[in-house]
Amino acid sequence: MNHKFVITFCLTLILSASKLMAAGEAGYNIKIKINPLKDSLIYLANYFGDKQYIQDSAKCDANSWVNFKGKEKLAGGIYLVVMPGKKYFEIIIDKEQHFSIETDVADPVKNMVVKNSNDNKIFYDYLNFVSSKQKEAEEIQKQFATAKSRADSTQIQTKLGEIGKEVTSYKEKFIAENPEMLLAKVFNTSRDPEVPEAPTLPDGAKDSTFAFRYYKSKYLDNVDFNDARLLRTPLFHTKLDTYIKKLTVQIPDSINKEADMLVARAKNNKEVFKYVVWYLTNQYETSNIMGMDAVFVHMVKNYYTREQATWIDSVQLYKIQERAKILEPILLGKRAQNLILQDTLGNPKSLYNIKANYTVLVFWEPDCGHCQKTIPKIKLVYDKVKAKGVEVFAVDTETEMEKWKKFIREKNLNWINVADPDLHNNFRYEFDINTTPQIFLLDENKKIIAKKIDPKTLEDILEKKLDMTIDVVPPEEDKHSETH
Repeated sequence: MNHKFVITFCLTLILSASKLMAAGEAGYNIKIKINPLKDSLIYLANYFGDKQYIQDSAKCDANSWVNFKGKEKLAGGIYLVVMPGKKYFEIIIDKEQHFSIETDVADPVKNMVVKNSNDNKIFYDYLNFVSSKQKEAEEIQKQFATAKSRADSTQIQTKLGEIGKEVTSYKEKFIAENPEMLLAKVFNTSRDPEVPEAPTLPDGAKDSTFAFRYYKSKYLDNVDFNDARLLRTPLFHTKLDTYIKKLTVQIPDSINKEADMLVARAKNNKEVFKYVVWYLTNQYETSNIMGMDAVFVHMVKNYYTREQATWIDSVQLYKIQERAKILEPILLGKRAQNLILQDTLGNPKSLYNIKANYTVLVFWEPDCGHCQKTIPKIKLVYDKVKAKGVEVFAVDTETEMEKWKKFIREKNLNWINVADPDLHNNFRYEFDINTTPQIFLLDENKKIIAKKIDPKTLEDILEKKLDMTIDVVPPEEDKHSETH
């Protein structure tokens, strides 16, 4: 007998079997029994950022089994099994993607049985442990109602504290023993910094800002920006959102500094980098807070390059870059570009030649319904403040001169009225005029103080700037503009 042939043949069989097993384990195959559901549509969804997305759907059979299958592996994260009535329970999907679980609608956590998924066994062991501790805590809390002294209340509070320590110890032990498991990363990410006692200042007082500064400096210490699985949990977005919105001073310079720090932390993982850059850019492109477009411009200039923003095509990249290019010259604090336009007599008038402490630059047109309501309100403000060094430079965005002049006469608009009847000027692009009316407030050097505001906001700002009471614009203001 040729032993070499037998060995080679056996080796080939083993390798072939290994390939078949590997092929069999490709993609995902998750079987779930949910008693007593039958013929019900079940969804498999995942967290991503602050939203949930459906990944798969299937119907329960007559025995309450539902099978989710796919040729491609699912990205690691916490997923939701969504039942009729929007009830759901969570499962972990990571390296193990061929497993089965059995539970029921009444109490999915308590009745969960897991097979072939260590991640989910551990996950549900934890959920049941926490559930038992919550019940203990609820029973102890009932004792407050019968507490007769401060000592009794203190004793009850101590017992509750001990339960909290048990849960914390459980998590810390798990993190130490399984540092790379997703559940460990989730436990770690959810931890908040413990703030020590504030130091004493030279004058003997406690440092009142220490707690906030310390908390902020440590808030992201336990967040692994190199692990994309965290994007598919409810935690990463929450941490990011809290840090940038609640722990960062809401002025563009401060936000830009922190944004750069966050992006730097994420740079080693393409998916996390993409999410952080997208989140920060989108957050401030769509912000309703005046001046926050400066953050959008900062993000685009620094991170939306062909080399870095690899997730979008060249057309989209150009559009985003072009949007930032338009916005940058009209950011708060920038000097508005000069406008030289014709007045009602055809004479040129220059924005830069206006000698005023404040200039109200307004873009409008006589046929715009909202302009017809807004311009008279600006006139009410103007009549009260023109003696204080305030001028209006009102730009007609259309070319029908007779309608424009008629409106000026009827409303007695005794400020600087200008237009561009021959369309020689590019102000619509330069000032981002897609809707009318648009109101900008400029200082004596024509730097932008406020932009795209309504008459009531204009009045409020001028009241503070001029230290006077104006109070002519009704408090209710329709803030919708018309597109032309």
